[in-house]
Amino acid sequence: MRKTLGWLLSLVVLIGTMGAAGSTAQAATAAQPAAATDIKDQILGIPGMSLIEEKPYPGYRFFVLNYEQPVDHRQPWKGTFKQRLTLLHKDVSRPSVFFTSGYNVSTSPRRSEPTTIVDGNQVSLEYRFFTPSRPDPANWSNLDIWQAASDQHRLFTALKKIYKKNWLATGGSKGGMTATYYERFYPRDMDGVVAYVAPNDVVNDEDSAYDRFFAKVGTKECRDKLNAVQREALVRRTPLEAKYAVAAAENGWTFTTVGDLDKAYEAVVLDYVWAFWQYSLLADCASIPAAATASDQQIWDSIDAISGFSAYTDQGLETYTPYYYQAGTQLGSPDIKLPHLKGLSRYGYQPPRNFVPRDIPMTFQSGAMADVDRWVRDNAHQMLFVYGQNDPWGAEPFRLGYGVRDSYVMIAPGANHGANVAKLMDAEKALATAKILQWAGVAPAAALADAGKAAPLAAPDAQLDRRDLEREPQLRP
Repeated sequence: MRKTLGWLLSLVVLIGTMGAAGSTAQAATAAQPAAATDIKDQILGIPGMSLIEEKPYPGYRFFVLNYEQPVDHRQPWKGTFKQRLTLLHKDVSRPSVFFTSGYNVSTSPRRSEPTTIVDGNQVSLEYRFFTPSRPDPANWSNLDIWQAASDQHRLFTALKKIYKKNWLATGGSKGGMTATYYERFYPRDMDGVVAYVAPNDVVNDEDSAYDRFFAKVGTKECRDKLNAVQREALVRRTPLEAKYAVAAAENGWTFTTVGDLDKAYEAVVLDYVWAFWQYSLLADCASIPAAATASDQQIWDSIDAISGFSAYTDQGLETYTPYYYQAGTQLGSPDIKLPHLKGLSRYGYQPPRNFVPRDIPMTFQSGAMADVDRWVRDNAHQMLFVYGQNDPWGAEPFRLGYGVRDSYVMIAPGANHGANVAKLMDAEKALATAKILQWAGVAPAAALADAGKAAPLAAPDAQLDRRDLEREPQLRP
C-alpha cells in the first residue's frame, strides 16, 4: 500500500511539475515580443504603395516608391495615377519631414536642412503632372494647388500610422510655396512648416516690387554691367541668332511651343539679369564681361552660362510644362520694366501661355494666391519663411499679420535663391534652429532654455546634405 501511495504521490508531483514548467515556458514565450515587422514591409503594407527600388545608404534605409492617388480628390472614383516618392528612413521613433521641390523628385538619397536639424526621416513627394507622376490621359484642370495639397494630405494620413512622431513640411521656392499651400488647406496635419524662398505673387498684374528690387540690388556697378551685356545681346541679335540656329541644328532643338527661334532667343536674353541674381552672388559680377569690348562669343557664353539657350526650346520647356501651366492658371508670374532695352525688345516678358502647348487650355484664377496670402497673414502657426536678400523671388514674400502665432519671416544677408537657416545672422539662425527642434518635439533642454545653444542633431553628411538647387525657369506674366 505504501509503495502504491508513494508511486501515486510521485506521479502527482511529476504532473504538477510538468504543468508548472509548461506554464512557465508559456509565460516566458508570451513575455518575449514578436519580431518587429521590417520597415519595408510596413510601408508596402499601405494600400496603393509599391516599391520601385531600395538603395543602400549608411545609417538609413532609402526607398523609391509609387503611391496610387486619385486623379481628382473631389471625385476619387474617376480613376487613379501613380505618384512617385522617396523615403529616407531613420527610425520610427524620430520625427519626420515632408519635403517637396514642387517639381520632379530626386531618386538619390538627399536630406533637407530641417531633416538634418531634427535628425529625422524624410518623405519626398513628386509634384503631380511632372512625369512620370502624370495621369494618362491628362486632364490639366486637375493640376491645381488644392489637388496637390490633397496628395500630400492623403500620403501623410497613410504614413502617420507608421511614423507617429511630429511632422514638419518643407521645400524651397515652388517647394516652399507647396508647403505653404499644404498648410493652408490642411492646417492640422503638420506640427510646423519651414518654407524657403517662397514667392507670393498676390496680385498678378502688380509687379512694381520687382522694379524696386532691380533698382537697388547689389551695387550700381554690377547692375550696370549686367544691363549692358543684356542690351548688347539684343543689339547683336542677328549674329547671335545665327549662332543659336547652328546650336539648335546640332542639338536637335525645335521651337514649336514658343513660336520661333527669335522669340526663344529674346526670352533667354531677358532672363539674364534675373537669373544672375537668382543663382549667383555679388562677387560673381567680376566674371561678367565688359559689353563694349566683348566678342560675340563672350556675350554668347555669358548669356548661355547664366540663362541657358536650351531653356525655351521645345525640349527645354517639356519638363516644365506643369510649372508654366500653374503659373498661368494660379501662381502668377512676375513682370518688370526694362528701360535699358527700350527699342530693342520685341516681346517683353512673355506670358506662361507662350510656354505651354496650345492644345492645353489655360484660364487664370486671380483669387487663388490672394486666398493663401490672406490665410497666412491671419492664421500662420509655427511657420518659418526664409528668404535671400539678393534673390529676385523675395521681392514679393509672404508676410505675417498680427494674428499669427509662433511664426517668423527671416532674411539671409547677401544670399540668393539658395538661402537657408545656415545663412541667417547668428541670432536668427539660433532662433530658427531652436524653433524647428521645438516644433519637431526633439529640442534638448538646453535649447529650450537658451536658443543660442540650439544646433542640428544630425552629423553633417556632404552627400546627403548636398542641395540640388532646382534650375527653375523664370516665370512670366
